Amino acid sequence: MASTVIGAGITIEGEITSEEDVIVQGTVRGKLAADGGVTVEQGGVVEADIAGGPTTVSGQVTGNISSTDRVDLQPGSKVVGNVKAARITIADGAQFKGNVDMDV
Repeated sequence: MASTVIGAGITIEGEITSEEDVIVQGTVRGKLAADGGVTVEQGGVVEADIAGGPTTVSGQVTGNISSTDRVDLQPGSKVVGNVKAARITIADGAQFKGNVDMDV
């Protein structure tokens, strides 16, 4: 499956809908929905609700995350918002403030 990359130095404000995986290296504000997976890389900032498949966060997310599969919070990541997923992993060194709902 192809990937959409939002590169470092790029800021997108509004609603993003993708049928592919989305990789965020820059900044997204608004709403992000992907049929594939979502990856917020280190240095990436998402100030939006995320809906998608498997979601991996190494950067910063302010907003709710809803995944049809799993959410992985990597070391150094920071998430402020609620997470709804069948599975979640929070690595040592990750920061998380919010609620978890695993009733998917």
